[in-house]
Amino acid sequence: MPPVTTMTVMRVPAAEMASPSLAREAASAALAPHRHDEAVLGKVQTCLLDVIGAALESRDLPWARQAVGIAPAVKGGVPIIGAARRTTVGDAAFANAVLAHGLVREDMHAASISHLGVVVLPALLALSRTHPTSGMRFVNAAVSGYEIGARIGAALFTTDLARLFRPTGITGPIGGAAAAAVLLGLDVDRATSAIGMAANATGGLNEWPAVGGTEMFFHPGFAARNAVTSALLAELGAEASESALDGKAGLFAALRRDETRPAIRFFDGPPEIMAVYNKPVPACNFAQTACQLALQLLRDHGVRADEIRAIRIRVPRAAARYPGCDSMGPFSRLLQAKMSIPFGVSATLLRGVIEEANYRLPIGPEMERLLGLVTLEEDAALTAAFPARQGAEMELALPDRVVRGRLDDVVAATPAEVRERCERAATDALGRECAAAILRFVDAMPTAADMAPLADLLAADGGGAP
Repeated sequence: MPPVTTMTVMRVPAAEMASPSLAREAASAALAPHRHDEAVLGKVQTCLLDVIGAALESRDLPWARQAVGIAPAVKGGVPIIGAARRTTVGDAAFANAVLAHGLVREDMHAASISHLGVVVLPALLALSRTHPTSGMRFVNAAVSGYEIGARIGAALFTTDLARLFRPTGITGPIGGAAAAAVLLGLDVDRATSAIGMAANATGGLNEWPAVGGTEMFFHPGFAARNAVTSALLAELGAEASESALDGKAGLFAALRRDETRPAIRFFDGPPEIMAVYNKPVPACNFAQTACQLALQLLRDHGVRADEIRAIRIRVPRAAARYPGCDSMGPFSRLLQAKMSIPFGVSATLLRGVIEEANYRLPIGPEMERLLGLVTLEEDAALTAAFPARQGAEMELALPDRVVRGRLDDVVAATPAEVRERCERAATDALGRECAAAILRFVDAMPTAADMAPLADLLAADGGGAP
């Protein structure tokens, strides 16, 4: 490594600070030795299979093709999931993150309102192809990335702030940079700079739900690329402001959260990756529980859509207030439909299933009628239970009765379901033998000497050059 010149104007030495900065605390926590039990190892494996499966299913969608299309071909470069192209490490991280987010079916950390897996794991997959790393180092990096992004995000975001800024675009670069610092083996000083640099590269606005703009799909791509870039710059000696998170002009102050943020304690209890759930269906997180409850009411009470006269939905305040979740239409674009709780519930009641086909546009007259019957309300008890639980209540008024129901929490996709849909997607995209090899590799990941072969298995070029 070339010699590095220290620029004291950019960072106050830790010894001269009254207390460690938040970035340094995060870096120290990320790099500290951790012993993870079988449950945590299994969760990393499930989240990785979720990313792989969603990315392969998304490969032919417009935003996926666009993300792959801008990646320059590099002979012997880093693979893109499901694509016959090798590229730079940053462009691979970008493309793979967009692919993983392409279905709107990704893992969810409710307290930070963030999808951390579609940033942290694509960043690590890309780096593991250029920086030899063992399976356990990959696992430790992933757990640290989720932890730092989730804890900072939970302290940073309020319901009102999330109406303006996309949480994943803020938490993703920070968590991804922390994960990358672990994978690269940075020391605390350089890991602190990686996190501080990433704080300068956060972004993502929540205007898209109102108009259905597709920039939402690219937020994790920007975050993953910026996480990789931040860590690689820090590895070469670039120094970010140590107070980039909690300084007078740091991220918390910029988002008007410097005076009110709660204390942050990393790895205080079970790792935050254990609080993540894997979505069962491709739609907004906040629509999942209400749609599941609608389906339950149909099946338990034999309700027919044509007999419904009113639909009353109660959800936590965070769900009712998140941009697009309360939309009654009009719906001209896919993302407007996928974000809307009224749309999701009405489509579930009409079709009797929860699946991608529920969000086809334009809608018909019966769907219009059901949407006109919906009332969406905030519920104090459900709000108090959030984010530990994400519940919903519903009433369906019928000509001769009222049907009521409640779900205390979202029903997540099980590890077996995540594995099955990943295997199906990999078989469709890459063939049965390759799908089996991917599953075997992920199963044995904790003992893997090198993670690079996994990236090659995920490519559609058979391991060759572009």
